[in-house]
This record gives sequence, structure tokens and C-alpha cells, in this order.
Amino acid sequence: MDNFFDQENLRYAMIGSGSWATALAKLLMNNQERIAWYVRDDEMIEQMKISNHNPYYLPSAKFDPNRIFFSSDINEVIAEADVLVFCIPSAYFLPEASKITVSLDNKFIISAIKGIIPVDNITVAEYFNQNYNIPFSRIGVVSGPCHAEEVAMERLSYLTLSSKHIEVARSLCDVFACSYIKTVPGTDIYGVEFAAVLKNIYAVAAGICHALSYGDNFMAVLITNAFHEMRDFLHASHPDISRQTSTSAYLGDLLVTCYSQFSRNRTFGSMIGKGYSVQSAQVEMNMVAEGYYGTKCIYEINKKYGVHMPIAEAMYKILYEQKYPAYVIKQLTENLQ
Repeated sequence: MDNFFDQENLRYAMIGSGSWATALAKLLMNNQERIAWYVRDDEMIEQMKISNHNPYYLPSAKFDPNRIFFSSDINEVIAEADVLVFCIPSAYFLPEASKITVSLDNKFIISAIKGIIPVDNITVAEYFNQNYNIPFSRIGVVSGPCHAEEVAMERLSYLTLSSKHIEVARSLCDVFACSYIKTVPGTDIYGVEFAAVLKNIYAVAAGICHALSYGDNFMAVLITNAFHEMRDFLHASHPDISRQTSTSAYLGDLLVTCYSQFSRNRTFGSMIGKGYSVQSAQVEMNMVAEGYYGTKCIYEINKKYGVHMPIAEAMYKILYEQKYPAYVIKQLTENLQ
């Protein structure tokens, strides 16, 4: 198997401009002299050039704009790079991807998108494989546990970099590693993509329960059961005897997303638990809570597998059937162990 990263002078590009994209761009620039960066808003690009940071998302992450080729044309950025890091919220991915007209042949795709592509209910890796014939050997996945805010503050964090072949995964680790980022290679691209979707759903549940005044004792039970749901769904949908769901890419990412003050999905859930409508919570947050979209996708996908997932189903009832949160959670407590 040829390792794409054995080539010299590979060029890197960031596709997306939110907080996670900004954090990963900061990491790329630790190891690359220059990157290309797709930012769809020209005014935002000008502000980033002037202020040396992203003024809208993660302003504490500083960078040298002279080392960045900015463009609001996604095709210009793709043409400037060999390795493309896609970091667009899944709900907005298809409109952005539809703008791509240049060839993706001989490109390496890295997905840092913690969501499923709506309508088709497929992962980002599956999307590029099915629509652009990108072999899975040229697709990588970035997963946590890692919040953008702590990357910006250069707090010690861990990333899991997955690809079909372990040699490629190890090369990906070298791309993102630095003094405050430890990297772990893996080959379970399917599992880590779906785990990233599921943990956001469970973080919404944690936020709702916190807002409804459930305490730490119950939260421990909730997250334990969420972990069991995640494990069972991954086993049913993409069996892999080598998968260790107790490791940081699965259990660790679930824990940090459910407990952290930086978790936008927990924050979104807390607002729902306090009585906000979905729309009003989204507007006030001004950030995308992937758990909202992931809830519907997993609900649809699980019709095929029939995994017992009472927490995920409870979130569907609250977010999409407008059921009263306090009532749904009270019912849920009877189904947890």
C-alpha cells in the first residue's frame, strides 16, 4: 500500500471557518509553512487578515495571515492543495460541496465534520467515496476528545486520526501533533464518524437533564447507558472485532461532550430543557449543535438495525415531535439501568 504522505511538499487546505476549523487550522500551521483556507465570506477574510485571528469564532487562536492563502472560492482553495481538511457543519455541507467543480483526483480528504450528511444519511467518508470515487485509503477522519476552545488555549489535548491503513493514520498524526496535542492513530473510520454523531445526541440529553435539575448521580447513569447505546449501534451497523469503544475516541469524546462547559450540544440541550424552542435556541447560540441534526439521522438509520436506543429515541421525541421534555425524561428514567 502506497502511503500518500510519503510525497514531499504536500500542500494543505482548510475548508470551513467555524471554531473547530479555526482550531485545526492553528494546528496545521504549527507544522506547515503555508496553508490555503476557504472562508465563504469575503468580509470575514478581510477581518481575519487585519486582526490575525478569526473575529467571529475562537478569537483567542492567533495566526499569521501572511502564511495563509485565503479565498471565498472553494475551487481556488482546492486547486491550491493536495490534502483537504473539510470542517463544515454537516447541515451546510451539501450546499458547499455542490460548488466543487475542480477535480478531487489525487487529493487526500480529511473529515473533521462531526455529523452525518442529511437526506442520504451517510457519513462524510461515504459521501466522498460514493460521489467522487475517492477510495477509503485516501480518506482520514479527525476525532476527539477535543474542544476547540482548549486547543486555542494550548491546553493538553488528544486527537485520534483514523484511516483505513495504520501507516496513513500515523502520518496523519504527524500532521496535527505538537507540544500540546497528543495524537493516536486508528483504522476505524466508520466507528469514529458515527461515535462523533452519537456523542452529540447524548450531550443534548445531558443538557436537558441538567436544566431539569437532575443531579450528578443520575447523570452518571445517563452517560453509562448512552455509552452502551453507542457501543451497540456501532456493533450493529459496522461490526469490527478490533474496535475498543472504551478508548478516548469513543468513551472519552462522549464524556467531554456531555460534561464540558464548552460543549455546544450540552448548551443547546440545556436551553431546550429550560423551555426554548429548537429555533430560538439555535438563533441565540449562533452556533451549530450537530446533535440536533444527528438525532434525526440516527433515528432514520436505526430503522434498519433496530438497536435498542431509548436515549436517542427520547431526543427524537423532544426535538422532532415536540414532546414535553420533563415528561419524556421522566419516562426515560424507567428504561435506564
